Formats: sequence, structure tokens, C-alpha cells
Amino acid sequence: LPKKSTPYSDVLRELKLQPPERLLLVLAYLPHVQPSALDPLFIRNQALDRRFTEFGGLAGSSHGGFLPTGETALFLLAGEDLSQRLSHHRLFHPEHPLLARRVLRLERRHPDEPPLSAALQLTPEYLERLTTGGTYQPPFGPEFPAQRITTLQDWDDLVLDGPLRDDLEDIITWARHQETLMDTWGLRKQLKPGYRSLFHGPPGTGKTLTASLLGKATNMPVFRVDLSKVVSKYIGETEKNLASLFDHAQLQRWILFFDEADSLFGKRTESRNANDHAANQQISYLLQRIEDFPGIALLASNQRAHFDEAFARRFQSMIHFPMPGPAQRLRLWEACFRDKPFTLAADVNLPRLAREHELSGGAIINVLRHACLKAIVREPQEIRAQDLLHGISRELHKEGRYSLPGR
Repeated sequence: LPKKSTPYSDVLRELKLQPPERLLLVLAYLPHVQPSALDPLFIRNQALDRRFTEFGGLAGSSHGGFLPTGETALFLLAGEDLSQRLSHHRLFHPEHPLLARRVLRLERRHPDEPPLSAALQLTPEYLERLTTGGTYQPPFGPEFPAQRITTLQDWDDLVLDGPLRDDLEDIITWARHQETLMDTWGLRKQLKPGYRSLFHGPPGTGKTLTASLLGKATNMPVFRVDLSKVVSKYIGETEKNLASLFDHAQLQRWILFFDEADSLFGKRTESRNANDHAANQQISYLLQRIEDFPGIALLASNQRAHFDEAFARRFQSMIHFPMPGPAQRLRLWEACFRDKPFTLAADVNLPRLAREHELSGGAIINVLRHACLKAIVREPQEIRAQDLLHGISRELHKEGRYSLPGR
């Protein structure tokens, strides 16, 4: 291998590929970077006036070049030597690292035809790595109902009490030491792989921010799953899309965050008709995938009561995010205005605001936005008590609570 690091050499080093495996990798790669290299395989058998059967290969619907199959790889590795061909069949076993780690896949067009007549393809993840050196992220949509979430905030911006922080620290510890716990400490027989936690509490109390911060702390991407796009009316589509999601997450070490989980899992009912039965089956499949997921899965809900004890037993922790009390609210207010270029007017009394108005952290951020919009268009650019009170009034009105006088 060259000493200089390239996307190709990095993949070879990482996977420790031997020459036959490298041939499969290059063969699947060529249609994307130098398709003409496979043109000699178009040569025709003059005796039969057709392509050589032993070359395998497929014709694309728009691609003009030769698309290799498993048969193509076997011919290049072993020619017509039957014993060699049989020995190389191991390269296409589902448990071989090239397939198990989702480097390559065999894309079958017709299930009744020989398996090695399937197209030999690079997965999107490794195609991205080999061509750009980057990380593949599937486009958001019904077929992949998840989007990456990040945050510029830090743990200091999240006001949590001690026991809650201890629970979150357990998740971080698991992410950093799970292999040692499972293998070196011999806990694989007793513990299921992965870590599952349910975050529950009122809106705006920091559940999504916490998921993002856990990603920063563990250096793991966090993907929020849109549960409204999970259940499909088409038979088999839900399972197919979820399988793709969990496979990506396992391969690339993502944290999966299922927000508003009660919108789906709280709907489990007795099957009164075929639609109920199908929906319950899909929800049960998702729950089983979450339970079997060897990574970190976080579910968020506004109501703990929506989940029964049988559901709760699937999780390693149930973490409650309560509404902040007066002292916590004061810390949130102070964090909003710390190290900012604008000033607070003399009539702003943050301790009084924290004491008199029960707001979540998310609501306080919304008040900050409202007050800044008022302050930036006037001179001096200062935030006044009335700006904050108007913002508070808006938040209370959104939540169906009272409105302050004069608003």
C-alpha cells in the first residue's frame, strides 16, 4: 500500500483486505470512476453470436458501460477452475466482512435467478468514502425518515439537577466503554448490546438539546427520527425503510433520537380491523429493532403515562426532565444574557422574572428572541422589562395559559 493516505488506501488498511477482496472492491468501483476499463468484457462469443456467459454482467437502463455481477468477479478470480470458483464463494457470504460491514452488496433483480447473477455494487457509504473521502448521509424522506441534529450550545447552557446529570453520565460512560464492559469484563452473556433511554417531561425542558449534547460528548452523530414518516400504508415498506435506517446507524455509530415518541407508541390499540392490525405490527417491529439496536437509542415523550410497564422494561433508564424551579429559571435567564453585545435596561429584574413566571428553558429562549427583535431596531439597543413581559405573555398564550395585563 502507498504510504500516502488516500481514500482507497485508508479503506484497505481499515478492512485489512486481501487481494481477492480488493479485486471485488475495485470491480464494484470502476463503473463510477472509469467505466471504460470494463469495456473488454463486452466482447462477443463468435460461435454463439452473444456475450460470453462466464463474464456475467448486466446492462444498465441509462448507464452505457458494463455493470459487473458476482459472476464477473468469480470469472476474474478463477476463470473456469471449478474448485477455485467454489472456494471464492465465501466472498459473497452475508457474514463476510465485505457484506456484513456494508461495503458491498449484491443487488438482485429477480429472486429466482442464481444469487451471483446479482449486480455487484458499492454501498452508498463506501462509494462516498472512496470518491470524496467524506461520510455519506442519506437524503431525508419517507425512505429515510431521519435528519442529523447538532447544537452550538454546551452542557453549561443546560440547567439540570444532580441526579439527572448522573443518569446522562451513565449513557456517556456506556458509549465510551461498552466494548470493554461486554468483552473484557465478560458481560456479553448477561447484557443486551446497546443502550436505550426514555426522556420524558414537558415541552421545552431540554430533551432534544440533551440528545445533541450527548452526541458532542461521545463524538457520535445524532439523528432525529421523524416518526410521522415511519409508518407506511404499503405492506413491507415500513420494515424496509426502518431496516435501512438501523443498518446505517449501526454501521456509522449514530445515536438515534425518536422525538415525540408517544405520537406513535401511544397509539397501540386492540386490533379492531385490518388497519389497526397492520399499524400494531409495524409499531411492534420498530420496538423490536430499537430493543435489538446495538447502539444508543433515545426516545422522547411529553408524558410518561403513555408508556406501560412492559414498554418501560425495554429501556435501561427513564429520565425525567421536569419544569425548572425558580433557582433553575434564574440560571437560564442569566445564561441568556451572559457575554452578549447588548445591554439590559435598569428596569429588568431577572430574579423577579424567574420567581414569578413558570417557564421552560425552551420558552425562555423564545422570550429572548422576541426581546432581541424589539431591541435591535431602536437606540440605545437595550432590552427593556416590557420587551421581556410581552415575550412571556406570548409564551403563556401559546401554552393556553393566562396573558399578562396590557398585552
